[in-house]
Amino acid sequence: MKESEIISKIKILRDKIIESWGFLEIDKKIEQTKNLEAQMSQKDFWQDQNQAKQTSQKASDLKSEIETWQKIKNEIEELLELGQMDAKDQEVNLREDIEKKYSELEKKFKDLEFFLLFSGLHDKNNAILAIHAGTGGVDAMDWAEMLLRMYLRYCDQKGFKTEIIDKVAGSEAGIKSVVIEVRGSFAYGNLKSENGVHRLVRISPFDAEAMRHTSFALAEVIPEIEEDIKVEIKSEDLKIDTFRASGHGGQNVQKTESAVRIVHLPTKITVVCQSERSQAQNKERAMKILKSKLLRLEETKLEAEKKQLRGEFTEAVWGNQIRSYVLQPYHLVKDHRTEYEESDVDGVLDGKLEGFVESYLKLKF
Repeated sequence: MKESEIISKIKILRDKIIESWGFLEIDKKIEQTKNLEAQMSQKDFWQDQNQAKQTSQKASDLKSEIETWQKIKNEIEELLELGQMDAKDQEVNLREDIEKKYSELEKKFKDLEFFLLFSGLHDKNNAILAIHAGTGGVDAMDWAEMLLRMYLRYCDQKGFKTEIIDKVAGSEAGIKSVVIEVRGSFAYGNLKSENGVHRLVRISPFDAEAMRHTSFALAEVIPEIEEDIKVEIKSEDLKIDTFRASGHGGQNVQKTESAVRIVHLPTKITVVCQSERSQAQNKERAMKILKSKLLRLEETKLEAEKKQLRGEFTEAVWGNQIRSYVLQPYHLVKDHRTEYEESDVDGVLDGKLEGFVESYLKLKF
């Protein structure tokens, strides 16, 4: 690569970084951080513990974002100076090092650019992911378990922590339903693309005649709401039951009724939690999930009303699958919203979802 070419590329990358700096309003966030730090230095700052924790976390998040963009901005400016110096002085001869550093910064910027796609209100939050077997009998239950495995692997690859909150085993194989909590920065932003009906076409391992079967499973993804967001729930609107928690396949049944089921009567939303040791802990966790679901329900209603006004409303039924996974007669995974597709079905089922997530985020950006 000629010196003039590399300098031109460095300038283009620098301009992109500066453009992103402005888009993200980094200068405004620097001032915002100073104001938060001034609040944190006040003597009475820790009188309200919850508010203090939220302010501290907000300041920490802002500082982390600012430092990341300041670092890459400084690095690209230094690299441009080095490139211009190398072009003027033939004896310096740093072209190879400059090209290597440019490649590193280009990749770093692409990774940062991906986070620009997380523009949703709750994208930074943890997520609650529920999977329900749909039509297709035992094949659908097996498919629901395959999806669970896929998402657990994807979350592991992203560095997210997962915990199964409730799981109902299938009668013969697979699972009828499962609820997992996903913890990590931008967990909801990464998983919100998975919300909807997933369709599987394959030769059924449960069919003696080896016929091709179509199975469906529903993935529900909601953000875990922050504790400071108020959601009004009347006690008379709740039906709370307790029962004995059990392990997989009915194993390790507990002697005490620690598991909790909460039904919100007006909406019929049901939340079950049996992952904690005590009834009080399970109830607290179930209420937190219920609040998240009710908040998401209200937001979904508003979105649906807007879509109806624009003539875009689509009913959420089994026929409206978001993605198809075809294992027979050919191999293909296709997202019907973005048209993004992958022929490496095994890779996708092993958690290779980045392409689907990114294409969805770009569609919504």
